[in-house]
Amino acid sequence: MASTYLQRTFSTPTSRKIFTVSLWFKRASLGSTQNLFGSGTGTNTDGFGLIDFLSDDRFRVTETPDYATSSYDVYTSRKFRDTSAWYHVVVAMDTTQATASNRIKIYTNGQLETSLDTASYPSLNLDTKITLNNSHIIGRRVNSATDYFNGNMAHFHFIDGTAYDASAFGETDATTGIWKPKTAPSVTYGTNGFFLKFENSGSMGTDSSGNANNFTVNGTMTQTIDTPSNVFTTGNTLNVPTSNLPTFSDGNNTVAIASASRVGLISTLGITQGKWYAEFKLTATSSENASIGITGEPSELCIDNNFGGQSASNGVSYTAGGTLYDDGVTTSSWGDSFAVNDIIGVAVDLDNNYIYFSKNGVFQNSGIPTSGASGTGGVSLTSVASVVEGAYFFNTGCLSVTNTNTISANFGNGYFGTTPVASAQNPDDGIGIFEYTVPTGYKALCTKSINAQEYS
Repeated sequence: MASTYLQRTFSTPTSRKIFTVSLWFKRASLGSTQNLFGSGTGTNTDGFGLIDFLSDDRFRVTETPDYATSSYDVYTSRKFRDTSAWYHVVVAMDTTQATASNRIKIYTNGQLETSLDTASYPSLNLDTKITLNNSHIIGRRVNSATDYFNGNMAHFHFIDGTAYDASAFGETDATTGIWKPKTAPSVTYGTNGFFLKFENSGSMGTDSSGNANNFTVNGTMTQTIDTPSNVFTTGNTLNVPTSNLPTFSDGNNTVAIASASRVGLISTLGITQGKWYAEFKLTATSSENASIGITGEPSELCIDNNFGGQSASNGVSYTAGGTLYDDGVTTSSWGDSFAVNDIIGVAVDLDNNYIYFSKNGVFQNSGIPTSGASGTGGVSLTSVASVVEGAYFFNTGCLSVTNTNTISANFGNGYFGTTPVASAQNPDDGIGIFEYTVPTGYKALCTKSINAQEYS
């Protein structure tokens, strides 16, 4: 949602003292102030109420009546730094409570936050700024065009007049033990209450509460099928070199590899068994040195400022010049060269330990990903048991430290950057959207497909 926000002006509220905010979010970047929700007139002198992240990634609920002194300021000791996961946060406000600590309650994934770095609670019966009948913004600071939220949101509820705990909006899955959303919670929304599902790609601000409290979308908002119920892998912004950092965008699915570095994107989810498929599109390059493949040793890859396959790093990479790197062994002219706008498919068969590469839908080296134990045209992988860190990870890189490349990954969300795929092909299980036909038996790397395999 970076540089995008939603806006609506409230009417006279059901209550100025009591409200609930419940939302799911997946962060894409860390280390900066980012606003989730707030209210104010847009001027510093009138103040505002905010629910946001501090620059050190702590979660905060605050209000400043005059931009100088806080009416309340509560933020967690917990730091929200997992960019691979969806979080559920509930803020329950009730300033009529006699006990100060009961006036603001914060829940994370169903658990009440009891470790707080700052706990300056609102005064008894305070009329809050967040409930005022003025401008309300999701995804950006209220009083200036700054502090945009960078990431995904789902199931955003605002309750006007009732303070609910987390159990109203989520529950523990009986099979997996994972906290999951209640898709139709039994709540009373009140006058200004709303429920944004973000399910209508043509009108992402549509309110599903029954109140018709719709928001106006400002900027370009991209819908994703990555949800709290099914998390797709993305690039891991925490597994990067200590210098010459790559630049991530588009929900961490696009990476610009820095000059003087070889390291690009490494997937957040690893694979140890089964058959998996992903696509990568080269969108900018200064050479033929882009590399795409898998690695079994992602931390060492970052330490060496290298990429999987170039050296003895338990990886296999297919480069833009058509060369194959297989655990340090180089095979020139293994496949066709590829250039900007070409799409490289990577099919990993860990049931038989082979990897296959395609260019614009055509598998290279006469590869047949469905050939099973024979591995026709595939590249044999090291036994999974000997992979240094226990799993393989998709990765992209650059052969030379003097060149740069930008590569967009489609792990099943159906986009390269902000551009949707043209043909919308699905795996056998129907989960995921790709440009080219997915080989039979291969899946998108997401938690629902992983769980189906683990619990089958």
